[in-house]
Order: sequence, then structure tokens, then C-alpha cells
Amino acid sequence: MSLIISSESNVERKEYIRSKLVEYNWMHFPDELKGRYQELTLSLIDDRGEIYGGLIGEICWNWLEIHYLVVDQQYRKLGYGRQLIVEAERIAKEKKCEFIKLDTLSFQALDFYKKEGFQVFGTIENAGRHTHYYMKKDI
Repeated sequence: MSLIISSESNVERKEYIRSKLVEYNWMHFPDELKGRYQELTLSLIDDRGEIYGGLIGEICWNWLEIHYLVVDQQYRKLGYGRQLIVEAERIAKEKKCEFIKLDTLSFQALDFYKKEGFQVFGTIENAGRHTHYYMKKDI
């Protein structure tokens, strides 16, 4: 038998790969952290249900990782991004998370996250001709 590398993507292959990594990781985490996984989606909606932004992340073991946070242009600088972060942090604390991590690019929301208490712990220069920042906030 020989193996090949396929670039075809499908749900079954993706789930297999993810589950194998999770299975391996579980062997290295303490029992009290096992099974602590939850996807998190917070949406900014109006009274008709129209979406104007939100936050997507996941609680994993003892942290919350924020993957996406966006507020539509016309609603920026009005405090909605902060409200999303505050609610995500509240949920993270409720789930006994110890920190929140995220990443952002230099043209995105670096100053916003700094104002919310996040600190840069790593960077990659020349990421799409910008700087890629990795940030963390202990909670």
C-alpha cells in the first residue's frame, strides 16, 4: 500500500483529522480539563434579526480563543465591539477559562484590543505586507 496526498476537502476527512489530533491531545491534558470544548457565537442583531457583526470563537480546555470579531462599518466606534468582548469574557469566566487569546493584523484592531487589556506576546512581520499580532488577556 502507498499513501498519496489529496487536496480534496470534505467533511469526513476534516473531522477525521480534527478528531485524531483531539484524541492525541487528550492524552496530555489533566482530567479536569478534558471535555471542555464549546463553540461560541455572539451576534449583533437588530429587532428584526438583521446581523451587523459578531464574535466567533471556541472555549478549549482553560482558554477562550477568539477567531473572528467584526462590527459593520456604520456601527464601529459606538461600543459594540467592546460589548462583544465583555460578553465573551463573561462567558469565558463562567466556563472557568484562565485567559483569552486572539490574533489581529496591523491594519485591523490592534489598538482596540490593547484598550481591552490584551497584550502582544508574538508577532510575524511581512504577513501580507503587514504585521500579524498574537495577543492574550489573563482573566
